[in-house]
Amino acid sequence: MSLVLGIDTANDVRVGLARDGQVLVSLAVEDRRSHAELLLPLVRQAATEAGVSLDELSNVVVGAGPGPFTGLRVGVAAALTLAEVLGLDVKGVCSLDPIALAWADRGDAPAEFVVASDARRKEVYWARYTADGARVEGPLVTAPDQVPRLPLAGPGATLTGRAGSGPAVLDAGAMAAAIDRLAEVGTEPLYLRRPDAEVPTTRKSTLLQPRIGMMGPR
Repeated sequence: MSLVLGIDTANDVRVGLARDGQVLVSLAVEDRRSHAELLLPLVRQAATEAGVSLDELSNVVVGAGPGPFTGLRVGVAAALTLAEVLGLDVKGVCSLDPIALAWADRGDAPAEFVVASDARRKEVYWARYTADGARVEGPLVTAPDQVPRLPLAGPGATLTGRAGSGPAVLDAGAMAAAIDRLAEVGTEPLYLRRPDAEVPTTRKSTLLQPRIGMMGPR
């Protein structure tokens, strides 16, 4: 029997558990700024509600983004740390893929569609999929008006100025249940752009520079 933990922090904080492909619990806290404080308590809450112990886990699947630097780092680091303690493997997946697969499983997905999420800075992350949930383009980060004019799903759909018709959010329990059907992308977070805070690549002198013309020869 397999017990899989799903974690995603690409947008807000989402945790789920599935046993043998069946969802046991899916939890979410819609807070995009407190990932570090909320994630592990939510994992413990999920285990309590499902009536299982984390020692029973056989796999961990984590959303690797795309998403903001800090949120992704918290989720991936937590998944890797927990897996290390328990001696488990971690599977990293694109955070847009479970939403696409959920639409495909629902049975009404169009021939092609886009899953989008909020990239902030007036941009969106997006990827294009076929009706079976297979990703055929992306993930990318662009201005909203550059998103293909196809049916939309995901938490960033409305940022394009169009309404979404597919699932709006990631279900971490369903992601855990579908671990074997999701493409692995590794556990290196998909930032798609540089983080806001970077180490300076050039040194700036703190010495005062002479002010030409202020003092002439005496």
